[in-house]
Amino acid sequence: MIPPQEASVRRREIEDKLKQEEETLSFIRDSLEKSDQLTKNMVSILSSFESRLMKLENSIIPVHKQTENLQRLQENVEKTLSCLDHVISYYHVASDTEKIIREGPTGRLEEYLGCMAKIQKAVEYFQDNNPDSPELNRVKFLFERGKESLESEFRSLMTRHSKVVSPVLILDLISGEDDMEAPDDVPLDHLSESVLHDVIRISRWLVEYGRNQDFMNVYYQIRSSQLDRSIKGLKEHFRKSSSSSGVPYSPAIPNKRKDTPTKKPIKRPGTIRKAQNLLKQYSQHGLDGKKGGSNLIPLEGRDDMLDMEIDAYIHCVSAFVKLAQSEYQLLTDIIPEHHQKKTFDSLIQDALDGLMMEGENIVSVARKAIIRHDYSAVLTVFPILRHLKQTKPEFDQVLQGTAASTKNKLPGLITSMETTGAKALEDFADNIKNDPDKEYNMPKDGTVHELTSNAILFLQQLLDFQETAGAMLASQETSSSATSYNSEFSKRLLSTYICKVLGNLQLNLLSKSKVYEDPALRAIFLHNNYNYILKSLEKSELIHLVAVTQKTAERSYRDHIEQQIQTYQRSWLKVTDYISEKNLPVFQPGVKLRDKERQMIKERFKGFNDGLEELCKIQKAWAIPDTEQRDKIRQAQKTIVKENYGAFLHRYASVPFTKNPEKYIKYRVEQVADMIERLFDTSA
Repeated sequence: MIPPQEASVRRREIEDKLKQEEETLSFIRDSLEKSDQLTKNMVSILSSFESRLMKLENSIIPVHKQTENLQRLQENVEKTLSCLDHVISYYHVASDTEKIIREGPTGRLEEYLGCMAKIQKAVEYFQDNNPDSPELNRVKFLFERGKESLESEFRSLMTRHSKVVSPVLILDLISGEDDMEAPDDVPLDHLSESVLHDVIRISRWLVEYGRNQDFMNVYYQIRSSQLDRSIKGLKEHFRKSSSSSGVPYSPAIPNKRKDTPTKKPIKRPGTIRKAQNLLKQYSQHGLDGKKGGSNLIPLEGRDDMLDMEIDAYIHCVSAFVKLAQSEYQLLTDIIPEHHQKKTFDSLIQDALDGLMMEGENIVSVARKAIIRHDYSAVLTVFPILRHLKQTKPEFDQVLQGTAASTKNKLPGLITSMETTGAKALEDFADNIKNDPDKEYNMPKDGTVHELTSNAILFLQQLLDFQETAGAMLASQETSSSATSYNSEFSKRLLSTYICKVLGNLQLNLLSKSKVYEDPALRAIFLHNNYNYILKSLEKSELIHLVAVTQKTAERSYRDHIEQQIQTYQRSWLKVTDYISEKNLPVFQPGVKLRDKERQMIKERFKGFNDGLEELCKIQKAWAIPDTEQRDKIRQAQKTIVKENYGAFLHRYASVPFTKNPEKYIKYRVEQVADMIERLFDTSA
């Protein structure tokens, strides 16, 4: 059992807790009542607000719809006014633009094109909406007038600003072709940037809006004239400068001229001038071939004008390629793409025809010269033909897209030159063989015949043009081997040709030598010519080309030379026979000679003296230009004569065969040697 005291305490605690709970419950009830009251108030407010919103909406929606209608009406009015302004503006285009159209586009192209655009739109409007309007005729008239002014401006710009390219600039442009280092770009600003911009704008407008192609004819006519004049100016530059030394060449690029040395000319060996130099060179080396004549016109003495013409033509060909390339680059900016090839074809015709005509003239001159047997003229064809063939790939590239007739002009000229060159080569070989024996033209001293020197000089030119000459010969071949033409085949053909010329020359020289009655002079003549041929072959390296098909040519010439020396030496037998041991009288020392023996000794001395004097007098006027050969022949003859005469003199000088020994013993051995030493020396 719980004690009464604890139970009383417990009851009080429970009563206190209950009292607290009751107070809490009473507070909650009060709060709920307040909340309900607030809710009721809020519901009342919201209901009132909703009612007001509905009233507002019912008032605003009709106003909004009315406002939208008003805005739409306003927009329609504005659009109508804008359309009216736009339409009205077309009626003012003529008056607004007439002054500008009348004054032309010069100096204000963009403004002018803007006016033309307005006029064009006006024309389109009236055509679509009011074709019977007088305004249509007016704007059409302005449009046509404006188009004519643009065409006139195009012509004026092209005429005023298209300048001939100076020879100096052209030479700078083409001078880098043979340089080892990459050449500096030499710009060709045919038109300034501003002018080019205007020309392009006008051309595009004329194509797109003007429906006009006449300006393309204007363009190619003006540019064609400038191209042709530029090339002719270069040729005239060469002609005016021909009196100065060397090939006229411009300095380097203009902005470097003060510090940059003059560029070297394009190398073109094998000219007439080279033939002259070779002739002088061999004259200095004792291989002069100027005495004696032939029906072949000599290579020497040609005017330097011929070299100038060759140089000028070759440079004009290179200039045409470079200038044509530059013209095409300019044309692509101005002319519509589908008209570019045709316009370019027309543009280059005059300049190209001029080059081809000049080339045909060169061929014609060469043909006429060949008829006259002037084979030096064909040398003009070789450097030109070689340059044309070297330039042909660039030519073909430049002429891509042009007409077939245009493309075939250069190949036609090349074929013509090859045919003419081949004919010249064959005629030259035939004339070498058939050159007549003219006694009055034969060298009196037996020196090198002019036919020989001309033939060798001509052949030496072929060294610089082996491929070209080989191609000429191959072009006339009809055998199957010619179809597989290559450099080796060309070399063999040229070697065969040179051997043919040399063979014909040798046969002709043998025939000519018969003009000489004296066998010794005949031998000297053949010796000089054979020696000249051999030395010339060796000096010019022609011998290597000959050896391609004739391995023993060098040895053969040396044998011929030695054979002629031996033939010459036999001329001295009539001198040495007098003093030879055969048929000399035999006598005993101290025994008195019989009259017959004394007379025989006298005759031997007299025969030797007379023969020696006669030979020395005759042969002194003969010539052996080659110092080495002259000394060799003299020395050999001195040795033979000195030995025989020394022995003869030793045997009979002390023999009393005469009372006047000085009458018969006229020369000492040394004197005889000195006389022989003066042989072949007209100056002695």
